[in-house]
Amino acid sequence: MDDRPFSGLHRRGFLAATTGAAALALTGCGGTDDKAAGSGDGPPRRGGRLRAAFAGGGASETLDPHLANLFADVARAKALYDKLADYGADLSARPRLAEKWESDKNLDHWRVTLRQATFHDGKPVTAKDVLYSYRRIADPEKAFRAKASLEPIDLDASRATDERTVEFVLKRPTAEFPNILAAFGAYIVPEDATGFDDKPIGSGPFRFVSFTPGRSAVFRRYEDYWDGAPHLDEIEFVVANEESARVNALLAGQVEYAHELNPTTARAHEGRGQIEIVRLRNSAMQAFCMKTDRPPFDDKRVREAFFLIADRQELVDGALSGAGEVGNDLFGKGYEYYASALPQRERDLDRARALLKQAGAEKLKVTLDTSAVAAGFTEAASIFRDQAAEAGVTIDVKTGSKDSYWSDILDGGTLCCYRSGAMPIEAHISQRLLTNSTTNATKWHHKDFDALYQQAQSTRDKTERTAVYTRMQRRLYTEGGFLIWGFADWIIGTARKVRGVETKAPANTLDWARFDTVWLA
Repeated sequence: MDDRPFSGLHRRGFLAATTGAAALALTGCGGTDDKAAGSGDGPPRRGGRLRAAFAGGGASETLDPHLANLFADVARAKALYDKLADYGADLSARPRLAEKWESDKNLDHWRVTLRQATFHDGKPVTAKDVLYSYRRIADPEKAFRAKASLEPIDLDASRATDERTVEFVLKRPTAEFPNILAAFGAYIVPEDATGFDDKPIGSGPFRFVSFTPGRSAVFRRYEDYWDGAPHLDEIEFVVANEESARVNALLAGQVEYAHELNPTTARAHEGRGQIEIVRLRNSAMQAFCMKTDRPPFDDKRVREAFFLIADRQELVDGALSGAGEVGNDLFGKGYEYYASALPQRERDLDRARALLKQAGAEKLKVTLDTSAVAAGFTEAASIFRDQAAEAGVTIDVKTGSKDSYWSDILDGGTLCCYRSGAMPIEAHISQRLLTNSTTNATKWHHKDFDALYQQAQSTRDKTERTAVYTRMQRRLYTEGGFLIWGFADWIIGTARKVRGVETKAPANTLDWARFDTVWLA
């Protein structure tokens, strides 16, 4: 047992503090601080262990960074590992392990120069490590998250020209190659790395101490981190799937950081002085996901009817307690290439009924899978069930396990609640909407759509590239499988002594859940 002042969270005490708690009083409202939390409280202080509570994936959790899927997985992965690039708050690619990149005039050869960095065992990060990592991700026998994003790279032809230089050969010209380097899950591991759950070795700001799947992971400061050693001595990731458990542990002083709070919880505590509430504005896409490869959603008229059934403002008000804004069935509102000129879709029950009648689905019955795995999911399901009833559609809401929900709904069912953190629109398409995308939850399989994506990638002129992305989004708006009804604020709670939490970094970007820059006052 760790007997230092910031010792590990005792499991029995944690459970005792987070069950049977009194209901939160939903009164009171305070302002939102737009600056980094505690940014005016003097210089960073070195030392201590910060305990961060996240919803997890149960006993099947792994520290293999290429399998990172849940937010808890990513937070742990980015503490242990680095990518060549990552997304800034504006969703542009920022250099990380890559010191610089440059292309030839045809955009099909890119040279990446690595910065001087070391793994936790003291060995340098080399071009061979990069190629091993990318080839591992691209293994056709595996389903690693970043595989679709790396698809444009010809990894057989790519090579290390020296220890710190990689010559990437692409299958076709790719104007936005830096986005590939920043892709979700594209972490760099040592050449021939195995045993990720026993003693993983990365080049990130923290090094491995211990890991119990579904419970806890403890990492310690890596003094030789290329971007400067963390302020904290240690970071402990604690799994708490219930939002009430995360909140009550924070209130009881058993954790200092609670990821993903409900809007009602935030409103109850904001401005009251006991804990700090951090709002990352409109950073989480909220949607219903329709499987387009099976009845009833293999008929685009049914999908359009569901677009028209949704009262988006009611969903934002009811499921998100107003902490967000309405969506328009397209990902990435406000991001580069977003098709903002498309008209905001409004509810039209008469048109919805007419479409259902044309499709022979006048008395449609469908199951909607949901879970308490994410804020607003169960509320959104209930609200949409009532909205659909007004169009003559019967929705049976099925509540699934928090531990297995994401894997269960990826391939199963016909309709489910869905969400996403931030990523470039290009990355959303490559990871979720191409025929071979490993997380294609809507089963959107269209070779002509794939071809448009490749055309957009290969178009050097930005205006022309934007036109191709707009064409793709227009089709998704008309007949896609994502009913994107809103964009939620991402809400985090911290102890008052926590400093350095970035307030303008959407989920999935570089500075979200970045604990090497956080300290305890």
